[in-house]
Amino acid sequence: MAVRTDRYENAAARYFEAWNATGPEAVEKAVAAAWTADGGYTDPLADVRGHDGIAAVIAAVHEQFPGFVFRPLGAVDGHHDTARFGWELVNPADGSAPVAGFDVVTLDEEGRIRQVLGFLDRVPAGA
Repeated sequence: MAVRTDRYENAAARYFEAWNATGPEAVEKAVAAAWTADGGYTDPLADVRGHDGIAAVIAAVHEQFPGFVFRPLGAVDGHHDTARFGWELVNPADGSAPVAGFDVVTLDEEGRIRQVLGFLDRVPAGA
């Protein structure tokens, strides 16, 4: 049975586009493209549903880490309606990556994200 890895890679690419979007309108548009309307995002610091909640979490991270970008770590892996991938939050000025983690996402039939379960592997003290 062949696995359509492009489905998982495309979902992850849209996910990173949302996290790297700048400005409220761009974030809203990218979140709507990546998540279902009732999609969720849960990690140790957040548990939200819907586009507005997800956009607010992204905005809060941008506020705490201005100018930083999310980039994937390793390959995207998936089966059925589930994908997983690692990521890190990078300071483009010096290449440091003070935050890193791993996400597991479930997808709908169209490849949009229904739910993200995020795990933080590296977080700076006081963050």
